[in-house]
Amino acid sequence: MNSGIMTAIGLGSVDPAIFLIIAYVLLIAAIVLLIVMIVKLNKLKERYEKFMLGSSAVSLEEDIATLTENVNILIANDQTNADDIAKLFKKHRTAFQKMGMVKYDAFKEMGGKLSFSLVLLDENNDGVLLDSVQSSSGCYSYTKEIRAGKCSIELSPEEAEAVKIAVSGN
Repeated sequence: MNSGIMTAIGLGSVDPAIFLIIAYVLLIAAIVLLIVMIVKLNKLKERYEKFMLGSSAVSLEEDIATLTENVNILIANDQTNADDIAKLFKKHRTAFQKMGMVKYDAFKEMGGKLSFSLVLLDENNDGVLLDSVQSSSGCYSYTKEIRAGKCSIELSPEEAEAVKIAVSGN
């Protein structure tokens, strides 16, 4: 059997039965590949359905929606927390952060170091100096304003030492 097409492409002398055999082999190979792909697709479909069901038969889509909502809430809370922290830092700057205290005997007849100088300062070394002087006739308290670690009124040696301790942060 001679074919004009086969002769035109240079295969006129080849038996057409060979082409049929090759076509059958390719058809069988394609069918085998198709069966393998169908089996793999079914396994993948089963895994996908199990995955979508979740652990308690709740769909994964609902879980993802819930997680997304929770993340949005966390982001909003994070911003609120950041704002609150900024407010706290602003307030903290003016809060007393440093303290210096020196106990001493104001008068020689008194013992036990009952007098003291207490200095309370904020971040900028602004604050107050509290003096309590104990004598045999009573107890007297004084205050002095401290700005940038200095006082506009002359300080006693004990007061100066308390300011120095507070400013150094020890």
